[in-house]
Amino acid sequence: MTNRTPILSADEWDEVNFPRPTEQEFDRVVERAISRRGFLGGALAFGSGAAVMGTAFLKATPAEARQATRFAFEAIAAQTDGTVHVPAGYGWKTLVRWGDPLFSDAPAFDAASGIPTKGSDRVFGENTDGMEIFNIGGHEVLVVNSEYVNNKVNLAHLKDGKPVSADDVLRLQNFQGVSVMEIAEGKDGWKVVVDSRFNRRITHNTPMVLDGPAAGHDLLKTEADPTGMAVLGTLNNCGSGRTPWGTYLTCEENFNGYFGASAALPESAAVKAGYKRYGINEKGAGYNYHPFDARFDVSKNPNEPHRHGYVVEIDPARPDSKPVKHTALGRIKHENAAYALTNAGHVVVYMGDDERGEFIYKWVSREVFVPGGDTSTLLSDGQLFVARFNDDLTGEWVALTPEATGMSVAEIAIFTRTAGSKVGATTMDRPEWIAVNPRAAEAYCCLTNNSRRGTKTDAGKPRTNEGGDPMTLNAVNPRETNNYGQIVRWRPAGGDHGAAKFGWDLFVMAGNPTVHKDGPYAGSANINAGNLFNSPDGMVIDTAGIVWIQTDGEDSNKDEYAGMGNNQMLAGDPLTGEIRRFLTGPFGCEVTGLTWSSDRRTMFVGIQHPDAPFPDGPNSLPRSSIIAVKRDDNALVG
Repeated sequence: MTNRTPILSADEWDEVNFPRPTEQEFDRVVERAISRRGFLGGALAFGSGAAVMGTAFLKATPAEARQATRFAFEAIAAQTDGTVHVPAGYGWKTLVRWGDPLFSDAPAFDAASGIPTKGSDRVFGENTDGMEIFNIGGHEVLVVNSEYVNNKVNLAHLKDGKPVSADDVLRLQNFQGVSVMEIAEGKDGWKVVVDSRFNRRITHNTPMVLDGPAAGHDLLKTEADPTGMAVLGTLNNCGSGRTPWGTYLTCEENFNGYFGASAALPESAAVKAGYKRYGINEKGAGYNYHPFDARFDVSKNPNEPHRHGYVVEIDPARPDSKPVKHTALGRIKHENAAYALTNAGHVVVYMGDDERGEFIYKWVSREVFVPGGDTSTLLSDGQLFVARFNDDLTGEWVALTPEATGMSVAEIAIFTRTAGSKVGATTMDRPEWIAVNPRAAEAYCCLTNNSRRGTKTDAGKPRTNEGGDPMTLNAVNPRETNNYGQIVRWRPAGGDHGAAKFGWDLFVMAGNPTVHKDGPYAGSANINAGNLFNSPDGMVIDTAGIVWIQTDGEDSNKDEYAGMGNNQMLAGDPLTGEIRRFLTGPFGCEVTGLTWSSDRRTMFVGIQHPDAPFPDGPNSLPRSSIIAVKRDDNALVG
């Protein structure tokens, strides 16, 4: 996710509009967690993952293991300028920028004004985020999220970027959603194949299907859709995922900010409860859709927000197919969707709810995945779970059932956060991307930051989330005013992602040992002056088991953040705990989204919302872009 919206960050906006209630004080566990510093980073656990390094690595002492490296590059220094940097022996080129054509009839990009409304759904979208590549009959098809818009850039003709007409709103709606496009490599590098039969734009107005337990529920019915089965658009598409049958999963995150009201909000208790927990109010977050598009005016369409906040499945091989919103996977501020398979073949989807004090979820399909079999309903029926992390480094997945929550299955799907609160899920420091290790039975989640963890209100009470769940310290979130973030790793019991129990540790606690000489804000043992970072956000684990970490944090490079430079991408080794900086982005950007060409000789990386005039130079508007990174010798990238 990004920390930026047209006016405030998503967290700042929620805090202003929905200041969190208080809860009674209870015992802190930070000392217990920090006393396990040997368990935080370093050569911690070899387990099944040691197979990646072979039997010789198993015989290495911890000191020898720390000296071993699987990285094919030398770490680069932090940077503060307006461009991209990669290691020696690597190079990068721009693949596609906001406003580049997907079709030959698209309007030309104007360096001063961008793209007009007419044809704005025929170009590559704004603020690139999660992405995946699919090889379809020998064609490389890249599918990319466009999370949100930069109003002042995208509506450059307006002084403050605030829409003043339906035309302005439509332009913003068209710049967001998902871009599906064929790409090909030629002598000048990778390019978009304009007018490919695979190319399409999915926007805030694209017809979609609702399925799963909430489809057809009264809370999903509107005047335009009295069935509650059809919906227009996918909103605030943050992280991504893929399925083993070759479809793309796009995740709706801060959908709440698009809604506002022209009159007082409805009095229905169910609607009011949902609005409060999900951060929906009369003002909106600055997109200003609701005066010009009644669908986003909750005083006129109170159920419309219940139709967003889901995981959406897109088939890149079938350009005419309708995307499907899977209510079975719950309604939260989804960061991404990371799949695994249980030992019995059931599909597992791990998901983080990106807001301070919210939860981590797991969903397990009712049916098993059979390669070549019917997969059309695999994500429609299953069991949703929420995580409890215990202070003794164990945990369990708690099933969100009617018996456990007192809610119907449909209500659990619509008000998933409430269901998690009812069973005592662990409040987390903004769960963002989750990644599953393809070489070991383990998964990782970026807990990006939480400035409210452990802090007190003016009345001296601890902060809570909107459900009243305390954000006091616990072992997995062990720091007050956590501005740096950490990455938690868990291993399912018996090596089976379908297991109810798991063990966990912290792979890394980001920090700054050059400012804090010791203690929790110095970070874990694998943080040093050469690899400083804050706010881990995006994360992908490659086929060799290397953890690629992307950041979306403070890039002032001063005070608490001195030496960290711009946002960046680092590589971490699960076996040794070593972390190296691989790439830095231009000032003001978030580095987000990562995938590889099918031959693994090109790495595609997203550069979102640069403040610098990237990549075209000082005479152009800044443009979110995807870059292609290659080795000079054309070997595998990593």
